[in-house]
Amino acid sequence: MKYLIPLALLSVTACGADPVNFSAPVGINLKAKSGEVANNAISDDKGITTESGNPFGAFVSEAHTKLGQDPTRIEIDKLTLTLGATSIGVTRLEEVYTGDVDVAFITNDTNNTYDAGHVMNPTGVGPVDVTVAFHSEDVSPADFTKILNGSFKVVIRGPAAASFSTKGAEANLQLTFTFAAFE
Repeated sequence: MKYLIPLALLSVTACGADPVNFSAPVGINLKAKSGEVANNAISDDKGITTESGNPFGAFVSEAHTKLGQDPTRIEIDKLTLTLGATSIGVTRLEEVYTGDVDVAFITNDTNNTYDAGHVMNPTGVGPVDVTVAFHSEDVSPADFTKILNGSFKVVIRGPAAASFSTKGAEANLQLTFTFAAFE
């Protein structure tokens, strides 16, 4: 019993307010190409609003409708990485990346970078869970407005696997986000 009370207090303080809205899965399709390996690293980026139907924009709009105002906080509830079946020359994530693969948000105009998550040595085809690192409280007010407006790019980058640069491969990658909005 003496352990339950501190645990209950920890859970209340860690969670804060409940989310008012969760997004449908927001998939971002990216590519890693052998010919684009530079200094043993590979990266790609894409605007959050560029996918069909703009699911991120729909999420923010729905949260705004539920609240009658913009959310004051947006968090990543879940983030995964998957290797697409249409990839050429690779069949597993470990043939593309090794080491710490990170996902970041880069705001348009200011080019400020916010850490979204990391996965160490991803394997298989996925979906592989990416450890979430994003905290919207760390985002400047001007950049948070940009994020709410979808004015940012999603970036994936990491060390290329040993033979990836010479394979002539093209890995189709999908990052899938589930976002949560808070009042």
